[in-house]
Amino acid sequence: MTRRPGSTPPAVLIFGLLGIIPFWSLPATTLLAPAWVGISVAVEAVYAALILSFLGGARWGLAVRGPSPNPMVVGLAMTPTLAGLVILTLTHSLVRPQLLALAAGLTLCWVWDVRAKDLPPWYRRFRSLLTLGAVTGLCVSVMLVPQ
Repeated sequence: MTRRPGSTPPAVLIFGLLGIIPFWSLPATTLLAPAWVGISVAVEAVYAALILSFLGGARWGLAVRGPSPNPMVVGLAMTPTLAGLVILTLTHSLVRPQLLALAAGLTLCWVWDVRAKDLPPWYRRFRSLLTLGAVTGLCVSVMLVPQ
């Protein structure tokens, strides 16, 4: 199957879109299985932290692919992983701030990616779509989480 030049590769698009689903676990659970909301909140928060780590790892991989990686970029690429860990551990009993902090972390990673010059042209649109889906899911969850 051939694709339009500049379009997101189909496998990347499919798996990326599937990756948004866990960000909507709390809204879905609230409607379909309210007894599971507590577990759903934890799953959504851990998944968001894992995605932060994944995004940091992707940036780290880009940073170290050349013969002399920029130490500043390599160090910054570790930040999303550490931020996710800190957010999970320091805010574990503060669900709304935790989800909002994770949404902020995803947004900051998005800003870094859309401003990057070393990524394929389709990546900005793709990351914007995924970040919109993830952050919107987290924000809807903040509004639905029991007090």
